[in-house]
Amino acid sequence: MAARASARRARPVPAPRPDPPRVHRTPAGEDLAAGQAADAIARFLDATVPTAARRAEDLAGTPARVAAAWLEDLLDGYRRDPAVVLAGAMPSRGKDLVAVTGIDFHSMCPHHLLPSRGLAHVAYVPGGQVVGFGQIARLVDCFAHRLVLEEVLARQVAEALVVHLGARGAACLLDAEQACLTVRGERRRGARAHAQCFLGLLESDRRLQARFLALVKGRAPEGER
Repeated sequence: MAARASARRARPVPAPRPDPPRVHRTPAGEDLAAGQAADAIARFLDATVPTAARRAEDLAGTPARVAAAWLEDLLDGYRRDPAVVLAGAMPSRGKDLVAVTGIDFHSMCPHHLLPSRGLAHVAYVPGGQVVGFGQIARLVDCFAHRLVLEEVLARQVAEALVVHLGARGAACLLDAEQACLTVRGERRRGARAHAQCFLGLLESDRRLQARFLALVKGRAPEGER
């Protein structure tokens, strides 16, 4: 029995990588960034759209609108701090699985600056404290709204739960459509990309992992039917 109990212990969670740096800007700095981005987009349009094909009325204000979209909606994750997102955790004696599935998200690929969109499924085993479900969704956005690869995003979300919440185990599964795959290159419309990360108890305890995967697939785990 002792040997079995030992075998079920969680594997040590690998040392997490440092959180990506958070960008701190003053209002003046925000205005400067928006102006620089708009100028860059104007130059990009000059380089890619033939002069004869341009309609001035269509492109009027486009550089500023695009800059605002990137800074405020697509890359606003750089202004978010995962420690702040998960702040205000509540003490809990619970040691069972906590999961939030079907979190819609979007992100930008750093290779081609093309978007991906899909669903994130996140779970953790509390280590003495829990957070609201909405904070889990905001944690996904914190890392997704950056230039990030899908496999890196999955690990960043799981590691943040271990580091900033003290979770004894964490997992993140992503299922997304990558524009890099569907509108360029291979052009495989309908193809889905999947990435996952399991840490701590959710890596070592196969029954716990199976419960989470069953929730993701929308069915009751074995023994709970």
